[in-house]
Amino acid sequence: MIQPFANLQKFGQENLEAAYKAAGAFSSNAQAIVNETAEYARKSFEYNSETFEKLTGVQSVEKAIEVQAAYVKDACDSLIGQSTRMGALYTALATETFKPFEGLLSKSVKA
Repeated sequence: MIQPFANLQKFGQENLEAAYKAAGAFSSNAQAIVNETAEYARKSFEYNSETFEKLTGVQSVEKAIEVQAAYVKDACDSLIGQSTRMGALYTALATETFKPFEGLLSKSVKA
């Protein structure tokens, strides 16, 4: 009669340990996402400011169009790169957060 309770206690302990590991993985990955987002925002603001300064100093419409075209191209390239990095970070967040729970379901079904 004590054996089922011991199994239940062991299962509860494994779940608790998995939850601690998952919380740690979530925290570290969420911090990486926050850092990446803040860095991208900082770089974007700096680039926008530089472009605005260039635009205020142009003497012709052709040069203004050239500056704007370069800005749009660089902004699109930057956005695509950032989207790729953020996708990888969110994938790592999900993968590492749920990794501690991988074997628990099969253990609970067997028990």
